[in-house]
Order: sequence, then C-alpha cells, then structure tokens
Amino acid sequence: MPIVPHRTQSTDSGCGKTKHVLLLEDDEMLKNVIKEYLEGNFYQVSAVSNGAEGVRAVLKQEFDVIVCDMMMPKLPGDMFYTAIERMRPHLCRRFIFITGHRGNPKINDFIKQVRGTMLAKPFRMDDLIEAIAFVQVKSSGR
Repeated sequence: MPIVPHRTQSTDSGCGKTKHVLLLEDDEMLKNVIKEYLEGNFYQVSAVSNGAEGVRAVLKQEFDVIVCDMMMPKLPGDMFYTAIERMRPHLCRRFIFITGHRGNPKINDFIKQVRGTMLAKPFRMDDLIEAIAFVQVKSSGR
C-alpha cells in the first residue's frame, strides 16, 4: 500500500535546494517506509542498512541530515557516530538517532553525552519531519 505523504511544510531553504538525508536502518521494511515518506516530502534520501555502508556514503557526499538507527549489524549507531566525528565532525550536529530500545541505559547515556536528538520507535512520521527541521536549525546555528 503506497504511503500518502503528509506535506505540512516545504523542506527547501528558500533557495530551492532539496535537503539530502542519509538514512541508516537495518529493518528493510521500516527503511523503505521512511525513505518513501521522506521522498514524498521533497527530501532526497540515501538509505543504507548498517554503519559501514553509512561511512562509505559519507565519504562520497555531503548530507544535510543523518537519521541513524542505534542497533545495527556491522557498525552500530554509536560507533558510526564516532567514526563520523573523526572524519567529518561538522556532521555530528546533523544526527537524529532512532531506536526501539528506549530504556537501554547505554543508548540513553550516549544520546545525553553527544547531546543528540532521538526518536523512539515506533514514532509518527510527522515527528520525524519535525526532528529534521529541528536538527537543520541546530546545525545551522554554529
């Protein structure tokens, strides 16, 4: 069943530039749902299944927002963040972490330590759009 996008706001920055999102999610169905929803809301999305693929994507191009699952095979979200912090530190303010492990103390401590934005699964897609807008404002105000 196709997702009907909810277009509550324009995602361009006034200059018509499409925002590019890197999505890291190992659940194939959820990854496709998020990707389709964001694309329906005028975002360009590069979707990968783990942190190792995410590192390769970041080395190839720039992203306006990174939506990162915390629990992934090969390279989990915290280790992916650490790798990005070393390679492209300016991207660290652009992260939105997503997790189904809301009560996990290790994840909660990490999110606090990096002052990250987090959405707990399951989340509403409108909440993701709001989090993206928040991160864009946060990352532009150095």
